[in-house]
Amino acid sequence: MTDAPLSPVTGQRMIRDVRPMELTYKGQSVTIQMPGWYCADSGESIHTGEDMAVSDAALKSLKIKVEKLLTPDEIKRIRQKLGLTQREAGEVIGGGPNAFQKYESGEVLLSKGMSNFLRLLEKHPEDVQELKEQAAA
Repeated sequence: MTDAPLSPVTGQRMIRDVRPMELTYKGQSVTIQMPGWYCADSGESIHTGEDMAVSDAALKSLKIKVEKLLTPDEIKRIRQKLGLTQREAGEVIGGGPNAFQKYESGEVLLSKGMSNFLRLLEKHPEDVQELKEQAAA
């Protein structure tokens, strides 16, 4: 949006600003600085897709923390430690050929089960060969 939108409540021009916003997930909260269009009088706000990407990323991070999921960097580190490409990991461990690209970019959150499975494989990398053999069969 290049022109300031009008507030749906007051009809006044809104201003582009960054304001604190609290996100809560399963009883735990984080405060982020949320960009958007804000009405000075009513407190109403309008957020673009780019604005929403800020809150989406913060919510993903909060879910990772609360659910004790692996972060994208941890997923990549474990996959590389296991000697697998992203495609191989998706085929051998599961999720399909593009799954690990999505996990490592943060586009898709890893499930609790997959996080725990990767943690086990990190402790027992010798089991990857057996998984490769099963996937090839």
